[in-house]
Amino acid sequence: MTTQATETAHNPAPAPPAPPARGGAARMWELAEIRWAAAATALFGCGLVVDLAGGPRWLAWTLYLACYAAGGWEPLAAGLSALREKTLDVDLLMIVAAVGAASIGQVLDGGLLIVIFATSGALEAFATQRTADSVRGLLDLAPEHATRIGPDGAEETVPAAELVVGDEILVRPGERVGADGEVVDGASDVDQATITGEPLPVPKLPGDEVFAGTLNGGGALRVRVSRPAADSVVARIVAMVREASDTKAPTQLFIEKVEQRYSAGVVVATLLVFGIPYLLLGHGFDDALLRAMTFMIVASPCAVVLATMPPLLSAIANAGRHGVLVKSAVVMERLADTGRVAFDKTGTLTEGSPRVSELRPLPGVALGEEEILRLAAGAEHRSEHPLARAVVAAAAERGIEPGGPVEDFASAPGRGVTARVAGRLVEVGAAGAGGGRELVAAGSTAVLVRVDGEPVAVLGITDRLRPDAAEAVRAVAALTTAPPVLLTGDNADAAERVAAEAGISEVRAGLLPQDKVGAVREFQAAGQQTLVVGDGVNDAPAMAAAHLGVAMGRAGSDLALETADAVVVRDELVAVPAVIALARRARRVVVANLVIAGTFITVLVLWDLVGTLPLPLGVAGHEGSTVLVGLNGLRLLRTAAWRRARGASM
Repeated sequence: MTTQATETAHNPAPAPPAPPARGGAARMWELAEIRWAAAATALFGCGLVVDLAGGPRWLAWTLYLACYAAGGWEPLAAGLSALREKTLDVDLLMIVAAVGAASIGQVLDGGLLIVIFATSGALEAFATQRTADSVRGLLDLAPEHATRIGPDGAEETVPAAELVVGDEILVRPGERVGADGEVVDGASDVDQATITGEPLPVPKLPGDEVFAGTLNGGGALRVRVSRPAADSVVARIVAMVREASDTKAPTQLFIEKVEQRYSAGVVVATLLVFGIPYLLLGHGFDDALLRAMTFMIVASPCAVVLATMPPLLSAIANAGRHGVLVKSAVVMERLADTGRVAFDKTGTLTEGSPRVSELRPLPGVALGEEEILRLAAGAEHRSEHPLARAVVAAAAERGIEPGGPVEDFASAPGRGVTARVAGRLVEVGAAGAGGGRELVAAGSTAVLVRVDGEPVAVLGITDRLRPDAAEAVRAVAALTTAPPVLLTGDNADAAERVAAEAGISEVRAGLLPQDKVGAVREFQAAGQQTLVVGDGVNDAPAMAAAHLGVAMGRAGSDLALETADAVVVRDELVAVPAVIALARRARRVVVANLVIAGTFITVLVLWDLVGTLPLPLGVAGHEGSTVLVGLNGLRLLRTAAWRRARGASM
């Protein structure tokens, strides 16, 4: 319950202004994939307008072919590169099918395929760029320079990367700690939420450990470096996010898992459909080519691709309207596989801001609760400590004005504040006896209020559970095969209290980021596809290592938001089980669509092989199946689909 003790501490010298960061839109357009996809989409749209308006046929064809060039050259290059490695992928098949469609006059069909694949590649490139940027930004948490103290006591500013084990550094009030180390002199409160997720600054005294990148409070600290910069906790967070992202199992849509055999089969079959009639049966070249191109059109996976994408994209759009940003179709599909959910505590299950939950006057005290709170709020009014804000807010909620006038305000790091309020000496600080022990055992922070030297009350301050947390936990437990678990860097008492209120039976407390990663890998090694829900920098490595990560949007750190596969924008925790239920419904629609698309393709292919399938009828059947599965998938856009998902998850 401290604040900066001096004007210098309260207003440290400003750092030189950093150059303005480039906006997300500007960064987006730096990607060649996005520029080419946008060009292909625009050209296709213009060609479609000319086509539907009855404009010159040559102009429509020119625009469509320009769309082919803009959106198709990169998949073509990738497909040819894969072919050189003796791998045939669906990118090359799509280009061949698009060219085949154009060769028999169906240039619109081919253009649609080109746009779909170019847009998909652009979105993937953008997501990769944003994650890389956020990981690089995490390094900014640790300061570039530190104040090293020489053997003679002289101070010098050096790059933090040059610090070695055994060096001693000075951390002034309001500065970030320059290295992991041990406090050898001084006292202060350090905000280390980025590392441990603890909601309140932690008192630091000689012998206590501090971490690079954490924010010092109102006291000066002398710290002996215990780890080089490359081995600091914040550096290890960066390494863990990168490693987990690089080693995470490759993610593919269900239909992509069979693309190798399907692509090879269609190409071989198309060559046979052309070659056997032309070379062995004596059919004319034009007739054989027409049959082969008809085969290529009806066998191309347009309907299969659309069988998968519209349900997933519709589910993404529906979830987005209800406050859940799902970053890709792959993520929506993988949500359906969730077998276990691991929750962070502070800012996820709880609101992330401490509040006064109890006010206990001590026996024999004549002062009433309102007077105690008025005096305590008066003493804390000048402090910027989170506990002080909680006391002032509690008084405001009861309509109590902080006492005054206030004189002789003083703050001692790790001990609290003192002030003379309306002529009475008021001290607010740590409680170490009586009701304080009870409150601490119950997971609260205990604060003792003294008036004129006499203890008058103990305040219990807690981080309040989100109103919908218990409901969300029950819904998650009903949807998954393993019970939900709480993973937190906070102390065991606070974690057990929150878990009991939320209905979680398994708790792992006092975890550093690498410990959370270890727990997630343990769950997944046991066959539990784990979804991690969190909000802080310290949650990002676990999100990256997990099957999926979901970030709470309002309080989420930049790294957590970028590492997560989905973001709960409105911080409604019940949206997590709802989006899992919606993903499972989307998967059922995908399976139904695949059956429809497969049936159409089979019938049309057999007709073309056994009989004579007229090209217009083949195109109509192919397009009809595409439209049918598309419309079936679009049903998930309806608000009723979200309501049904909410109902299924409760």
